[in-house]
Amino acid sequence: MLRILTALLGLGLCLSQRINTEKQSLQKPIIWAEPSTRVTNGNAVTIWCKGHHTATHYQLYFEGSFSALERPKPSRAANKVNFTIPQMTSHTAGKYTCCYQSGERQSKSSKGLNLIVTGLYDTPNLWVHPGPEVTLGENVTFFCHLDSGTSKFFLLKEGRSNHIQHRLGTIKAEFPMGPMTRAHRGTYRCFGSYNDYVWSFPSKPVTLLIPGDVDNTSLAPTDPTSLDYWEYNLSSEEESGLQKDFAFWDHTAQNLIRIGLACIVLMTLVWLLVEDWLSRKRDKEGANRSPSWEYKRRWRVQHSLEEEQRNAISLRELKATPGPGAL
Repeated sequence: MLRILTALLGLGLCLSQRINTEKQSLQKPIIWAEPSTRVTNGNAVTIWCKGHHTATHYQLYFEGSFSALERPKPSRAANKVNFTIPQMTSHTAGKYTCCYQSGERQSKSSKGLNLIVTGLYDTPNLWVHPGPEVTLGENVTFFCHLDSGTSKFFLLKEGRSNHIQHRLGTIKAEFPMGPMTRAHRGTYRCFGSYNDYVWSFPSKPVTLLIPGDVDNTSLAPTDPTSLDYWEYNLSSEEESGLQKDFAFWDHTAQNLIRIGLACIVLMTLVWLLVEDWLSRKRDKEGANRSPSWEYKRRWRVQHSLEEEQRNAISLRELKATPGPGAL
């Protein structure tokens, strides 16, 4: 019984570990770019891919096709790798994804990273009607104009929201906005583009002001030559989220192991108790049948002896009886 119990416990542990590994392999890696997803033409950019600490290598895909492979370096950050693009051009702009492999298992692809190159066209003009000073509840319209002509315009608000609006247009696009709330205040810029990944230079900044917020220095325009201020840096938050996801799966796997082992032990104990009960029942039934069988056996023997005695008496009487010719 002890050998069977040990085997069952070992099987349960192996199955739980396999479940744990399979669940970890399903986790998507995270992908981000530094210093930003919007890079000036000719500048360098680094793409980061972060997965589980058991990852043996990472694969980078560009527009769905394999692009590069990297192995994590043995360090404190062994669960992530970086892919460097020395000079950003229109040929390297597009959608990137990554995945990682751990043993024989491969993770799902990360979410898409849209890498955009800027500074390939003229600088558009941006203005707002009726003006940059607005009141709460008022409606305004941003206008973005590019003399060289384009097919699409993008309007971005600086800051953490990183909300991007786009409109189709050949030389000009309108961006209606409102009614105004304090969430709309801030600095805006626009871009012209021929596709989603190749943009013009950024326009000069236009800042929406609400009375009472004029002295708010957080609304002051930042350096237009740098695109970092547009980027809501998700890397730290996404890394924290991934760590939480893996910690959640690790915790869940540990709970599954405990529950699985407890169920196996409980089922084994129940099986042993039932087997013991059935064994006792069989022994008891055998004990109850033994006297009855012995009684019947003795009765048959006694009955046979009595029958033989009666036959013997009858035979003697028959021999003692004189025949018809006897005197």
